[in-house]
Amino acid sequence: MITTLQQQVNTMLLQQQGSRVEVARPQVFNGKMKEVSAFINAARIYIRMKMTDEAATTQVAWVLSYVQGGIAEVWKDNLMDELAKGESEVETVEQLFSKIRNDFGETSEEERKIEQLRTIEQGGRTCDEYVQEFKKVARGSGYEGRPLIEEFKRGLNGTIRRKLAEAEEPLTTIGEWKERAVRLDRNQRQSRAEERMLGRNAGEERGAPRGKRAAKGKLWRRVIWRKRRTDNLAGRSSADRRK
Repeated sequence: MITTLQQQVNTMLLQQQGSRVEVARPQVFNGKMKEVSAFINAARIYIRMKMTDEAATTQVAWVLSYVQGGIAEVWKDNLMDELAKGESEVETVEQLFSKIRNDFGETSEEERKIEQLRTIEQGGRTCDEYVQEFKKVARGSGYEGRPLIEEFKRGLNGTIRRKLAEAEEPLTTIGEWKERAVRLDRNQRQSRAEERMLGRNAGEERGAPRGKRAAKGKLWRRVIWRKRRTDNLAGRSSADRRK
């Protein structure tokens, strides 16, 4: 059966050599869930552009020739055995696409949400941005209570997570965790901004050109000299009056 399918694919490819339309072939599919849609779309486009006149068995064989590696390789071998024995319900390429999506793709919206919830992280974003995305992903995931809090904690940056965990009053609800995390993140960012501003001002003062520093020193010396002269004159005047 495998040899027959390969011969059909080779014959089909030879027939296509004269075509002038360039169409991208699908990437090899090895069973990764995130690549299911891209693989099916690419294969469907190629078939519509290049293989509409081919038999259904040839189209199915061509798609299977791009299923390679990992668990997908075992899946393909099992399917080809079923096809050879007449035990498979796959008769058209669209039925094959449906089987690939069902066996490797996202089976439900809830499972997709759960997968996102388990991988979402704050990273370089503000806590406000993280909280908003977390709310969006958590909606429809089925998570609530302690499991939801644990996923929220896991995605927080380490510094914020540790400080909240060490708080004197334990946080018991997801609402409290979100509110306190946002407040702490804002305070930290404001504090860092102020420190940078203070450091820049100090650096500008130290790094001022020598001429400007000299001018400032000369100005201050003049002010001090005038003040001393005024004080001396005032002292002399007072002494004269006492005489």
